[in-house]
Amino acid sequence: MGFIRLYFTMFRFKQFSIKQERSAMKVGTDGVLLGAWCNVDDARRVLDIGTGTGIIPLLLSAKTAGRYFTGIEIQEYMADMAKRSVALNRLEERIAIIHADIKHYDAIESGSVDVVTSNPPYMQEFHGIKNIEDSVAIARHEIKCNLNDILYKTSKMLKNGGRMYMVHRPHRIVDIICKMRKYGLEPKRLRFVHPFIDKEANMALIEARKGTGVWLKLEPPLIVYESAGKYTQEIIDTYGY
Repeated sequence: MGFIRLYFTMFRFKQFSIKQERSAMKVGTDGVLLGAWCNVDDARRVLDIGTGTGIIPLLLSAKTAGRYFTGIEIQEYMADMAKRSVALNRLEERIAIIHADIKHYDAIESGSVDVVTSNPPYMQEFHGIKNIEDSVAIARHEIKCNLNDILYKTSKMLKNGGRMYMVHRPHRIVDIICKMRKYGLEPKRLRFVHPFIDKEANMALIEARKGTGVWLKLEPPLIVYESAGKYTQEIIDTYGY
């Protein structure tokens, strides 16, 4: 077996830094928007499924004090980068990174988690993939786990009334809502994200709750750019860009 040499670049966000390898999935707008979308003020235990470089636990740890965050990542070298980022920011006592396949991970007790977050692979199965072991393909496509796997595990681990926060693609919304309800997760808030005011949405932010009644609030669209290279004031004020 050969070895992989990791070349790290550094992503800095407000008070913390994240290590990311040059060929891997980088910290993107979707992860930062998801971190801001989540409400963890009353959550004692937060689980991030598919944590990648650990961006979501790091963002959430900056929003609230005294909470415990766990990030699960299936790709070993990505989990290693997340662990290095946690250590770099001296957050080992608050954030645990676990290298595991969520489908087979049962160390977390059922019904013990207050909040689950996920920025999952958006693309279904193997469409257009040349190498199913490629790290970017695994991050983008449902190769190692799919929407069913994530929602099933989320429902199992969440407390009754617990919340799930997810960022995904608009074209999967019907599929997401149907599958959420299949596993007892009721969509509560939905917000579409548009790159520009005159462009169609390219992301969707979703909040669901376990074991609650039917009621979905469609929030006003979020516009990312006012013009090329210039963020809108809401992005600057709310999301810290």
